[in-house]
Amino acid sequence: MDEALRPPRVDVDASSGCRRVDPPRRPVLFINPNSGGGKAARAGLAKRARKRGIEAVVLAEDEDLVSAAREAAAGGADALGMAGGDGSLAAVAATAAAYELPFVCVPAGTRNHFALDLGMDRHDLIGALDAFTDGVERRIDLAEVNGRAFVNNVSLGIYGDAVRRSAYRDAKVRTVLETADEVMRQGAVLPALHLIDDLGHEHHHLAIVLVSNNPYALDYPLARGTRPALDTGHLGILLLDVPGETHRSPGRTWTALRLEMTAAEAVHAGVDGEAMDLSSPLRFVIRPRALRVLISSRHPGMSPSARRLAPPPVRPSRHAS
Repeated sequence: MDEALRPPRVDVDASSGCRRVDPPRRPVLFINPNSGGGKAARAGLAKRARKRGIEAVVLAEDEDLVSAAREAAAGGADALGMAGGDGSLAAVAATAAAYELPFVCVPAGTRNHFALDLGMDRHDLIGALDAFTDGVERRIDLAEVNGRAFVNNVSLGIYGDAVRRSAYRDAKVRTVLETADEVMRQGAVLPALHLIDDLGHEHHHLAIVLVSNNPYALDYPLARGTRPALDTGHLGILLLDVPGETHRSPGRTWTALRLEMTAAEAVHAGVDGEAMDLSSPLRFVIRPRALRVLISSRHPGMSPSARRLAPPPVRPSRHAS
């Protein structure tokens, strides 16, 4: 292939946090055949994985993914991968972290937000398998709420309720405020959430709380809604008070190592886009560099916002001696 047509490759150096590693010998890839409208099945992902020496496990309906991942790890797998949506990615990633195994994300979901922030070409489903055979490794953070791992974010308040509605399943971080406005006009009942922010201010009437595994870039229009880094060791927190409930600015963002909030009853939440109820108190923590991840050396290696923030490469002058 003409070098000019090749996709950007990961820079393997001290600044990138990536390092070359030997390929795993007994990798296992779990495949959700229903994710992304059957994307993995259409691509023949299981067959292609097996040709590369990867054990491909196509999940049956209602199969316990966590148990299957733990069984594979305990049985001698030396790398775990998941082809599916971000919720299933988090489940296998948590098992990989618990067993200190490398994890491979194969973007077979609908939106593949985690793959994008990880620095993968999220449209290169088959190319993602190169992580098992010609991958580079980096360490990233893993976040938890009440002991449950998440790789992207947990949304609460109006947005947590909105995740349960099919009309809002595709809403992204950059459209949280617009989604909230629309849902509020429909007369949504706000959950009674309470938290204290980093300045010591109490918040009792919250329309939105978004807690993310590393903070999102919110000030760069071309890369808004992605995270510049996944290894800062901090949660990103965004909240929006109900308009008119406080004299302060209703919106606020900050970072923290942990966060706790309370509610009068179980809270509807979106955890990596999956609807579930969380019991009070809600305790969020970040586990710095807890997860080893492998990505294809042919993928970019950084998210769009990281590329937006990175200084341009210094090119030597053609007249330099």
